[in-house]
Amino acid sequence: MDEILLRSDDNAIATLTLNRPKALNALSEEMLVALQTELDSIADDHSIRAIVLKGAGKVFCAGHDLKQMTAARQAEDGGKAYFNALFQQCGHLMTTITKQPQPVIAEVHGIATAAGCQLVASCDLAIAAEGTRFGVNGINIGLFCSTPMVALTRNIHQKQAFEMLTTGDFIEADRAASIGLINRAVPQDSLEAETNALAEKLASKLGVAVKIGKESFYKQLEMGLEEAYAFTGANMAENMLFRDTQKGVAAFLDKRKPEWDQ
Repeated sequence: MDEILLRSDDNAIATLTLNRPKALNALSEEMLVALQTELDSIADDHSIRAIVLKGAGKVFCAGHDLKQMTAARQAEDGGKAYFNALFQQCGHLMTTITKQPQPVIAEVHGIATAAGCQLVASCDLAIAAEGTRFGVNGINIGLFCSTPMVALTRNIHQKQAFEMLTTGDFIEADRAASIGLINRAVPQDSLEAETNALAEKLASKLGVAVKIGKESFYKQLEMGLEEAYAFTGANMAENMLFRDTQKGVAAFLDKRKPEWDQ
């Protein structure tokens, strides 16, 4: 049996590829577990400074595995326990991406729908091929995309999000970029190169600085203004004491490229 999740490392970049192309890379129970396991492993790997998440085949990800979910309905409780566990597991994965020490970049093509769109919205950055379609389409089958809504509403304005959630309509990559769901849309034939270039740029930065910065970025968003300044000020003070940061400042003053120990 083919592995459902592939990992390849190139220098300081780990690329994770959803590998269920015949199932449109649906997020089955097994896929959620595989992603969680790999991200947990990478979190402790200080040699990895950026992560790229992509899909094999024609699409990025078509959301949860509806065939698997339908089979779960045969349980005595109609699948209630299964569904509760599934959506908790998925929520934990999405939260893990946000808390991951390394920046996570979604490389998106084809479609990203429902939990697949949630996956894109949960990543720190996203680049998509022109013509890629994004949607939270559960409403079209009578299921409101409540959990994808969490990530979506933390990316785009509430009226844009509500329209997507209640109409079930797709938007294309150019609109996704204009409303902030993705960073930019690029030609299909340059998608991989553009994504890798961004990952390489992030990986060239001081890893511990990016780590503290990512953590600060998400935490301060939930704070009031004064609390946010107090929190980020303390983090900057801590960051300034890093030996590599001091080396970086010295390199800047000397007009040369910094060389990090970490």
